[in-house]
Amino acid sequence: MSIHAKDLLNGWGKILRGKIPLLSIEITRECPLRCPGCYAYGDDHLGGGVLLRTLNDKRGDDLVNGIVDTVRRHEPLHVSLVGGEPLVRHKELSRILPQLSEMGVHTLVVTSAVIPIPLEWKDIPNVTIAVSVDGLPEHHDERRKPATYERILKNIEGRRVNIHWTITRPMLHRDSYLEEYVQFWNDRPEVRSMWVSTYTPQVGELSNEMLTKEDRAKVLGLLPELHKKYPKCLFPETLADAYYQPPQSPADCTFARMSANYSADLKTRVQPCIFGGNPDCSQCGCAISAGLHWISGLHPHKYVPLVTVGQLVRGSMAVGAVVNRVLNNAPEPERWIDPPTRARTEAA
Repeated sequence: MSIHAKDLLNGWGKILRGKIPLLSIEITRECPLRCPGCYAYGDDHLGGGVLLRTLNDKRGDDLVNGIVDTVRRHEPLHVSLVGGEPLVRHKELSRILPQLSEMGVHTLVVTSAVIPIPLEWKDIPNVTIAVSVDGLPEHHDERRKPATYERILKNIEGRRVNIHWTITRPMLHRDSYLEEYVQFWNDRPEVRSMWVSTYTPQVGELSNEMLTKEDRAKVLGLLPELHKKYPKCLFPETLADAYYQPPQSPADCTFARMSANYSADLKTRVQPCIFGGNPDCSQCGCAISAGLHWISGLHPHKYVPLVTVGQLVRGSMAVGAVVNRVLNNAPEPERWIDPPTRARTEAA
């Protein structure tokens, strides 16, 4: 994970102006996959009895204009377009991505690659495609069919993608498993880098996907060594340290507090973070959350060693909330004052 000084300064400036720098949008409720442990289709993902599959999906001009208008309203630095399966709306995305690029917004599309990724996307500036590949074929092909390895390799050929891997407990049954996975994708010419997360359960969850405390320690001990051996595996020791001490709650999570998350109707909000529902923060495995939590503990300047990035961000949020109340033009200031709460629906 790379954070540029320019991005941090721009993000800081947006917070001071009452804007939220990170935006995530579930652009469709549709998905041909039925993955075990998928948070998006859980009964509690949106809260209040609202289910992703019951929302009114947008498409065509309504989706294109809705996404662009939402981004304009928030003025984020970074937008993640998730689902469902975003490539179900690949025609609309081929119109949306160039517009967001022209606006100077960094856009991440997270897909299973069950549908071919349009070749022309690789030439759009500020666009990153992340393909979710959960384990080697022995697990992935069963968990995420019909997005099998064979299909993914065909649909990413000639493209440039990042691989996103969520580690679950069944993947730890063989000592060599993690390295086999990393080596396979490190050697693929289409792959720029690999991002690694561990499975984040909901509070009270008991499932086969969950890692035990011992499993987590094993993973966090192995991944930094694989990072040294395979450069595309982005998991340095500093990131491992952040996983050992995750945020204690959404109110303590820099990622949760600096982001806004919309579901497929572009009105319903996903709270308290992208996982929705009631995530167990003590077992958080989100790579972005861990990275930002680590950064928030850094001292940004040698002349102010007693002040951390997190303290500066929280102070900026307080200023931004005041600016928001005065100007009345930022969509979600209360996230910076009170802990993020369950899903709700905004007025259009």
